Amino acid sequence: MPRRTLMKLATFNINGIGTRLPHLLAWLEKEAPDIVALQELKAVDEAFPAAELEAAGYGAIWHGQRSWNGVALLARDSMPVESRRGLPGDPDDTQSRYIEAAIHGIVVASIYLPNGNPQPGPKFDYKLKWMQRLARHARTLVDLPHPVALLGDFNVIPTDLDVYDPKAWRKDALMQPEVREAYVDLLGQGWTDALRETVGEDDVIYTFWDYFRQHAERDRGLRIDHLLLNPVLAKGLKEAGVDRWVRLQDKASDHAPTWVTVKAPGR
Repeated sequence: MPRRTLMKLATFNINGIGTRLPHLLAWLEKEAPDIVALQELKAVDEAFPAAELEAAGYGAIWHGQRSWNGVALLARDSMPVESRRGLPGDPDDTQSRYIEAAIHGIVVASIYLPNGNPQPGPKFDYKLKWMQRLARHARTLVDLPHPVALLGDFNVIPTDLDVYDPKAWRKDALMQPEVREAYVDLLGQGWTDALRETVGEDDVIYTFWDYFRQHAERDRGLRIDHLLLNPVLAKGLKEAGVDRWVRLQDKASDHAPTWVTVKAPGR
């Protein structure tokens, strides 16, 4: 197999891998991403469809949890080499929200950041503490001499441009000032928000559309799925986008796959 000159990385909140496996397999076949971060598996480890993904050409590692959460990493024509399972900093945190591996010469993390609603309250406090832990760990990765990508559902609406109706979402945990500030601080370590960098500062693009009032069909969405690249990887940034067609399928996840193409390591 010839070496790839470009690498396609994607993140996809599948919102139930058991229910939406056909959507995932159809997307993998059509778009052929090299690296995929999945979130919200909503399945125990034993129920993860490893055999079906292997038949589709993808090796996988995963961290499941019954009914909630769950993250995974997929590698086309390869097997991820796991480096971390669970975000460090709180040994009592048992929620399956972080997994990290080396794939095709890139250190990749799949992140499912807490939603934080309702706020104020314990769920919002957990979200902020989780973001602090993420920032501490990300600081150990950003300046590594090899490429690193943090991919996932961050449950953060970075700016009012990233939501179809800012007024309607003003009290939501996803766009509270503390959450936005924490995201800005994370980027300030040296990470590049690949989707925003590519589409420009003034263009509207969404990655999530709820199930109400045909919001997907009317493109009334949010940008909460992010692909953050460290400086080594960001130097090779080529394109980024959202496969909205997946969201428009029958009984689809409320998220769409969000992707970036970069220069392959060593090319």
